[in-house]
Amino acid sequence: MAKQGTIEKNNRRKMLVKRADNRRRALKKIISTKETPIEDRIMATLKLAEMPRNGSSTRVRNRCLLTGRPRGYHRKFGLSRIALRDLGSSGLIPGIIKSSW
Repeated sequence: MAKQGTIEKNNRRKMLVKRADNRRRALKKIISTKETPIEDRIMATLKLAEMPRNGSSTRVRNRCLLTGRPRGYHRKFGLSRIALRDLGSSGLIPGIIKSSW
């Protein structure tokens, strides 16, 4: 089980990303458009730099919903490989069975 503080930190980042998403997109669009005057692009770059870094979506780490494990994460289920195998073996995930031959 991951530390509770790291899980909460990641949850705060997710909330900050949701709040800052529209503003970040607008500023990035201004920066990437070549027809925009250079002064406006520089101002947009400075405003983007002033925003909190944790508002960027690349700062969010995918974690297992049950254990908080950051590695071996399956996006389809939102679980780590270990939790997925445990739940699949006990028959709690529909369509998932442990292979045997």
